[in-house]
Amino acid sequence: MAALAASLLCSIQFAFAQDDAPDNIKAAYSEGGRYYTEDDIPTYNVGEDGSVDWLTYSGFRRYHSECHVCHGPEGEGSTYAPALKKSAIDMDYYDFIDVVTNGRRQVNASQNSVMPAFGTNPNVMCYLDDIYVYLKARGTGAVARGRPSKKEAKSDAIREAENLCLGD
Repeated sequence: MAALAASLLCSIQFAFAQDDAPDNIKAAYSEGGRYYTEDDIPTYNVGEDGSVDWLTYSGFRRYHSECHVCHGPEGEGSTYAPALKKSAIDMDYYDFIDVVTNGRRQVNASQNSVMPAFGTNPNVMCYLDDIYVYLKARGTGAVARGRPSKKEAKSDAIREAENLCLGD
């Protein structure tokens, strides 16, 4: 009964979030198992039954293997690094890619923060859109904390792109 209630709540939150979502969130089309906004920016999709698209599920896994050590579980932030769950909504997609790829250093009188560059780490770079999409879903509340319980199957197109990126 609790699982049904959680699934229904997730569906209601998603429907509300998608209807009122800014243009950088709302899925306008899908291609090869990936979802995109009207501006061709990757985004998430949560089905009526609560199942998430493959990239969101994969993003959860990749985020927790590479990013949560500094940025905390589920993009919530930590005392060491800021929360990222809103970054994928507020930050331009290409700026997000730039920061993850090249890193960033912000030094001033009140802070000294360093984001290392991950541009040579295939466990991040081959899954950068996955991480971005997952953080968008977390930032809007479309995906709750924890591993998504239902997911779409991994498409052949996603599998092929992953194999090409990883050199398999």
